[in-house]
Amino acid sequence: MSSRQPLLGILFAGLGATLFSTKAIFIKLAYQDHADAALMLAYRMIFAMPVFALVGYWAWTQRRARNEPPPSSMDIARAAFVGFLGYYVASQFDFAGLMFITAQLERLVLFTYPLFVMFLSYLLYGERVTGFGLIAAAITYTGLAIVFLIDLPEGGRDTVIGTLLVLGAAISFALHQIYAKRFMAPMGSALFTAIALTSASVFCILHQLVVSGSFAATPRFLWLSAGCAIVATVLPTFLINAGLARISSATVSMISTVSPVVTIGLAVMILGEPFTLADAIGSSMVLAGVGLYAWGENTRT
Repeated sequence: MSSRQPLLGILFAGLGATLFSTKAIFIKLAYQDHADAALMLAYRMIFAMPVFALVGYWAWTQRRARNEPPPSSMDIARAAFVGFLGYYVASQFDFAGLMFITAQLERLVLFTYPLFVMFLSYLLYGERVTGFGLIAAAITYTGLAIVFLIDLPEGGRDTVIGTLLVLGAAISFALHQIYAKRFMAPMGSALFTAIALTSASVFCILHQLVVSGSFAATPRFLWLSAGCAIVATVLPTFLINAGLARISSATVSMISTVSPVVTIGLAVMILGEPFTLADAIGSSMVLAGVGLYAWGENTRT
């Protein structure tokens, strides 16, 4: 491997994590047009789906060129199920939660999903929960409780509802990660991801058709939806994959801890959300806990 490849991998992964962190900002700005979560998610997927469909077609033709058998109907169904969990169920919870809480709290709650991966892997497959992981979880959720209690007096019931919704998103995304790890191998990451995201897009669009039937939106809302699709979904997905091709997944997971920091900074600068010393302490504990867990797992592995 060229000496430049690890540096490029770090650059791609860092840029991908940064772009992912802009999602909440696009959503909160779009909500200023009095639109709902389902409409925002539907348009996000409308703009993103053609790209992932093209990637899926390319990956399929590559398999044929290598004379590999097409994926089985069960493999396709599993990919669609993983997409349903991670990019329909989790996204519906996440987008709905952002209607009630700040972008900062949303990102910190969602950022705890690796710990849910640890607990759910134990419940579903009996994988070991380490003492190191429990310590990291205690630090993380103590920090999250601090930020939650800071927001509670002003947000009240909305803070509770929004936090529970985003916790639902974190749990759903953790299940997505667990099943993706087990189901991806037979068809490869590119085709698996394309099928998962395309199927999730169909679910999101059908959801809006069934629930509302209306796709009326302002031009500003459409531009923000397109930004959420391209800047915060499509580009970071490819950048993270480019990073994974050059550096280890352990390094990528550690670099991803920059994401909440970027979201907090953008929320303060663009949305005008407050950020106090107590917020800083709580946020730092969340980042430290998740980062500690990732470091411990990678070292153990």
